[in-house]
Amino acid sequence: MSKQIARTAALLFPAQVVLRATEALLPLLLATLFGRSVATDVYYFSWAVFSLAGSLVFAAYQDSAVVPILAEARKKDPASLPELRGSLVAYTLIVGGGLSAVIGLLATIYFRMKYGAAELELAAKMVVPFCFFLLALSVKTLLFALLSAEKKFFQQPILSAAGVLCTLGTIYGMRTSAGVAAVPVGQLGGELTTIALTWLFARKALDIKLSLKVTEPLRRFVRLIAAEVSGGAVTRVNPVVDQLMAGMANVSGGGTLLRYSGDVASLPTSLLQAALLPVLLSHLSDDYAERHYEKLRTTVRKAIVWVTAAAVATSGLLFVVRGPLLRLAFLHGQMDAGGVERMAKIVPYHLVGVASFGALLVLARAHVAIQNSGIMISMGFLNAAANAVFNVILLSVLGLEGIALSTSMMQTVVAIVFYVRFERRIAQLIERDASEKAELANDRPPGVMP
Repeated sequence: MSKQIARTAALLFPAQVVLRATEALLPLLLATLFGRSVATDVYYFSWAVFSLAGSLVFAAYQDSAVVPILAEARKKDPASLPELRGSLVAYTLIVGGGLSAVIGLLATIYFRMKYGAAELELAAKMVVPFCFFLLALSVKTLLFALLSAEKKFFQQPILSAAGVLCTLGTIYGMRTSAGVAAVPVGQLGGELTTIALTWLFARKALDIKLSLKVTEPLRRFVRLIAAEVSGGAVTRVNPVVDQLMAGMANVSGGGTLLRYSGDVASLPTSLLQAALLPVLLSHLSDDYAERHYEKLRTTVRKAIVWVTAAAVATSGLLFVVRGPLLRLAFLHGQMDAGGVERMAKIVPYHLVGVASFGALLVLARAHVAIQNSGIMISMGFLNAAANAVFNVILLSVLGLEGIALSTSMMQTVVAIVFYVRFERRIAQLIERDASEKAELANDRPPGVMP
């Protein structure tokens, strides 16, 4: 990685640590207030369903093609940026609102087929707040993407942390009157708080001119994002499949334990992802706009080495301290000792894939930066198929631990394929660039120096 990327990521790291520490309070609060039960499994399954369907709404801007599109527009036509930003905001509200309503209707129908009376009543209470949550999340991620494209990275962790605190306060305040149903309401309140604060900042930092005009960069963004969203939607089948498979393991609150243990194991990559990847995507997008392909390739390779090395080191530390850490974090309130001990057995199987997941995250951003998002659909199917196959094989052998291991194995397979396809695409770009330069040289009149 370049010194500039490393320096920015290092400066951003403390702010992201604060954010991740704040976010980590949510599962701790839920475990303390609600423990593990049928109700918590209903919440996590509902969240998995809305995450799958909601990827059509909010995944469009999370480290996505919006950054390279804006980088290219800044280079070619800076005057068009205010209207382009405004078009993105306007169509996000229109399209996101419509999709959220459709998702809510489909979720209601699905829950009626899946649940009995008590569970259906709880799931039904979550539908409306989850729908508005998805729309709010899409707006928030767009605003952060606009800031990231301008290399303004520090507002996201600070303002997001304020939103998380609002979420925690809302859930705690509603814990008695609403129970688990308070969680999506709190999450919605947190997103709206972050949006309000971010909009105040974005209006000063960015020139946004609301518009419904459809420009060429906007059309290209839609084409690229359609592939990214489709691939993301396919991969979001995984949490749903994992929760369904956990229900077959005959462990009380098994889906909840799988989710909590996965959250703990993801701590190493979540910090790296938050501090490094937005910075990396922004710089790679600039390199692509400037056609500095060799520099881009070198940066990606170095990022993979640094991320995987850091992931291995932090995973090893987490493996050693997982028992005391889990007891300290979760053994409160309604969470029982047996559940905590089972999480300690599951965590190592999640940790096996942490380094691969780190490399996967870097490579996914690299493909987005070079506007190679067309591969995301096929990669999404590879992701989902590998996870499903490994789940079926390993569940019968290892139980809940097998579901965690299947995720790790899937991440390794996907990372390898991502890297092969990245190297192939970069080679094509370098060859195309050399060919264009040769054609220009051949077209020059005699006596004109290159």
